Amino acid sequence: MNFIPYGKQFLDQNDINAVVKTLHSDFLTTGPKVKEFEEALCDYTGAKYAVAASNGTAALHLASLALLKKGDLVLTTPNSFLATSNAILYAKAKPIFVDICEDGNIDLELCEKELVKNPNIRAIYGVSFSGNILDQKKLKYLKEKYNILILEDNAHAIGATSGSIKAGSCENSDCSIFSFHPVKHMTTGEGGAITTNSKKIYEKLLTLRNHGMIKTQDMAPWEYEMHELGFNYRITDIQCALGLSQLKKLDNFVQKRQEIAKKYDEAFENSIIKPLYTYNGKSSYHIYVVRVNFDRLKISKKELFLQMRKKGIGLQLHYIPINKQPYYKSLGYGNENTPFMDKYYKECFSLPIYPKLSDKEQKYVIKTLMDILYD
Repeated sequence: MNFIPYGKQFLDQNDINAVVKTLHSDFLTTGPKVKEFEEALCDYTGAKYAVAASNGTAALHLASLALLKKGDLVLTTPNSFLATSNAILYAKAKPIFVDICEDGNIDLELCEKELVKNPNIRAIYGVSFSGNILDQKKLKYLKEKYNILILEDNAHAIGATSGSIKAGSCENSDCSIFSFHPVKHMTTGEGGAITTNSKKIYEKLLTLRNHGMIKTQDMAPWEYEMHELGFNYRITDIQCALGLSQLKKLDNFVQKRQEIAKKYDEAFENSIIKPLYTYNGKSSYHIYVVRVNFDRLKISKKELFLQMRKKGIGLQLHYIPINKQPYYKSLGYGNENTPFMDKYYKECFSLPIYPKLSDKEQKYVIKTLMDILYD
């Protein structure tokens, strides 16, 4: 049996054909496929505007520059990849780390307590962790009551829903970002996107994505004007051709992930392995996270990872608390009161989940994990 990673892309001949067709076209970099991809993302999510970018981190950076000002205070989660809070720093704003709930998402009740204590807080950056979309009713309440900006980091959550609300619709937020890295639900190789319902934010994102330049119809053919310091965060037509092809399969990808998650839940029932949250048909399950109390076992988490790898299975940890990273500690972070995050980090890890994971492979993962933990 081949090595089983925690995540893996799915590509078929249609994807390859779409890319090859674009390679034969007149446009390789930013051309008609970019706009077509952005419009398709709007159609899928229900947002008015979408701006595709070179990667998910670039999307976060652009969104942060569009939303934040120097010195702004931003509530965010320690349970994410570094890029979420790094983007706040890129905008010269200041992250404030808030503890998580049992399901791994930022605790919005604690966010409200912070907002009451400090009316100068400007924004909340929440992550729809593992594909489990943020509480939309609570987001709406916080936005309306405290007049704050909200960014939904939906890098894990394209295809997820909360009632009738789709991840990325920005119904209760100012911006949402996606990542199209190969381990995510759909891929453009590298790539990301921002969705928004604000024309003002949309236009600023377009300018910032392209060096801060604007070009109007009344200008001469060679003219352009740089109005602010922007970046080259453009995405290519090649990537967007792949994205358009992948987007057509997205609902099937999500359904397959949900089927795998449900089988994991059933297999671990009444065992020492606890799913992070009970099967949720609305989560898009970018990752499948379980909780194990290693204090009651002979084996450490590190040893479990090593033994599983010897058996050809790649586990992963999502995530090391951001506020405990050396760079953040050098900025004065690391002593926040985050008991749920600390407990999460001790107990949790992610199992393989991706559309091509076969029943045979999943059964092998389950049996191997159980054998090692119960040894």
